[in-house]
Amino acid sequence: MGKRGNGEGSITRRKDGRWWGRHTVRTPEGPKQRAVYGKTRADVAAKLRKAMSEADVGLVFDAGSVTVGEYLDGWLSDCVLPLVEAGKLEHSTHVRYAGIVRNHLVPSIGKRKLNDLGRPEVRRLYREKAKGLSPRSVDYLHVTLQKALKQAVRDDLVPRNVAEGERPRSSRSREEAKAFSADQVRALLGEAAGTRNHALYAVAVHTGLRQGELLGLGWDDVDLDGNTPKMSVRRALKVTSGGLGFGAPKNKASPAPCA
Repeated sequence: MGKRGNGEGSITRRKDGRWWGRHTVRTPEGPKQRAVYGKTRADVAAKLRKAMSEADVGLVFDAGSVTVGEYLDGWLSDCVLPLVEAGKLEHSTHVRYAGIVRNHLVPSIGKRKLNDLGRPEVRRLYREKAKGLSPRSVDYLHVTLQKALKQAVRDDLVPRNVAEGERPRSSRSREEAKAFSADQVRALLGEAAGTRNHALYAVAVHTGLRQGELLGLGWDDVDLDGNTPKMSVRRALKVTSGGLGFGAPKNKASPAPCA
């Protein structure tokens, strides 16, 4: 055992030559032992002083033995679902998050301890998923993981969000969507002339409304009596837990889960 310096906690040399140090922190569940590791005694001493200083001012990050999979399940049920029930988040968004967690995040990194998840693993996850998923799907995966870990930081479970700033390479190389040309619009409306959805296509190409907003329009949203025709977007057709239903149109203000 190495000699203990003033305020260093306990520092010991392992049989493999590396050093590790221990100190005690107070948590809501009582005192707990924490450990830090390093190649040299000085490295461990510095890490210990930092950890003990953070503990003194209340910065104790305590995810314990919680795995990434366990945390993500709790995030969905305790943070995301209540927002859906309160009407502050779309049901379809919860379904997408849950699908990404179940089909991609849990199988890949679910058994990893939340405390131990690092940036290299996140980058490796994105690289592997980019081999079989579309760029948009990898982007959704990144957004889901980043939001979930942001909440873990807010709850003082981990000191930093290791997904933040790790934007997938696929999203940077994605081609931008191209709008129809005037000739293509004329061709579309020409083919649609006389069909049931001709008016729907005409409104779509002239307004740029989302599909749900188009399907949520009614005659009471249209004013053709004035000199300048007007149309109001006041609702959208959405998928809910009980099937199709109308709700408020999507806007830029999207609540952060458990914020």
